[in-house]
Amino acid sequence: MVAAEAKDVAAPWLTIVGVGEDGLDGLGAEAKRRIAEAEIVFGGRRHLALVAAAISGEARPWPSPFDAEMRAVTALRGKRVCVLASGDPFCHGAGTTLARHVAAAELRTIPAPSAFSLAASRLGWALPEVETVSLHGKPIDLIRPLLHPATRIIALTSDADGPGAVARLLAETGFGASRLTVLEALGGPNERIRTAQAAGFAMEEINPLNVLAISVDSNSEARILPLTPGMADGLFEHDGQISKREIRALTQSALAPRRRELLWDIGAGSGSVSIEWMLRHPSLRAIAIEASPERAGRIARNAESCGVPGLEIVTGTAPAALAGLPAPDAVFVGGGGSEAGVMDAAIDALKSGGRLVANAVTLEMEAVLIACQAERGGDLTRIGLSRAAPVGTMQAWRPALPVTQWAWQKP
Repeated sequence: MVAAEAKDVAAPWLTIVGVGEDGLDGLGAEAKRRIAEAEIVFGGRRHLALVAAAISGEARPWPSPFDAEMRAVTALRGKRVCVLASGDPFCHGAGTTLARHVAAAELRTIPAPSAFSLAASRLGWALPEVETVSLHGKPIDLIRPLLHPATRIIALTSDADGPGAVARLLAETGFGASRLTVLEALGGPNERIRTAQAAGFAMEEINPLNVLAISVDSNSEARILPLTPGMADGLFEHDGQISKREIRALTQSALAPRRRELLWDIGAGSGSVSIEWMLRHPSLRAIAIEASPERAGRIARNAESCGVPGLEIVTGTAPAALAGLPAPDAVFVGGGGSEAGVMDAAIDALKSGGRLVANAVTLEMEAVLIACQAERGGDLTRIGLSRAAPVGTMQAWRPALPVTQWAWQKP
């Protein structure tokens, strides 16, 4: 079977062609030949229309709703098939989706310039120095972590309303002075480039096919999310149930996030630990487990305002709420760890080589952590913080509740 399959894919049966707004005029000879020779050509209706003169086989528009499994394409394995995509198919495009289901040896890809490349070339921006983000079909909150003064951002939008929605977000968060450039239908006969300030943005009749470039500027009240862990407590909505910034920074250090990992945040409170975990890198994921529905709602609002709307929230009490969740690479226990079965369930679920960090402020939870360290090893740390506070006309140190932290790596 393996040998037969290897013979089948000796010559790629599937071609992915990147198409720009200039249609056939922007394609090379090989791309045109591959389209013409294909028995079946898939693509959006706009793409099919742009290259219609070259299609000799059957033109098939993508189904609605879109099938992320690409079953219509993979069912034709062995036939001459062509898929049309926007620009660079492997830059937030159909190529990325297809590559999950079709081996690389079976593919031939002929890319066109991506929207990011086209926008950078029009603006004279060095693309490696620009932050890029796709907001296409995604929450615009994803742009929040990128909003630092003097930063340049190029964002893919979903539709004609996208630039206005981003402008409102900027104006509401202290970035109203930012300069927005809307680049419409890049590379085609209807290309248009317009610029306006975020505050008072009133651009009309925007082409749904647009890219938004942002030169970030801010005022003194701007809500800037710093790159360091241990963000200011005031950046989170909370009811007092929050790991304070210094403790949070030490907790992130102990959790030691690595790309593409999943965190369980048990007893998440305000969600600050899982949110900061996700802010370390876009590939990181987290599940916040919180027993209080009110706090769970607060976590969702914090996740949006901190630019990580993908944070998964499970409302329920551990350990029962942990059942059926994907196995974590790291676990943080910030609340409820003294309840029967919580620590054992977290330890059992943790992947081999994964890290568990638990913080205690109560004697009951501290006793649990001391017992865990005695049984399994790991590091126990006592963290004491004091802050200067007024005492009459003078100042004195006021100690915060000490925190006992257990950090352990599963064999």
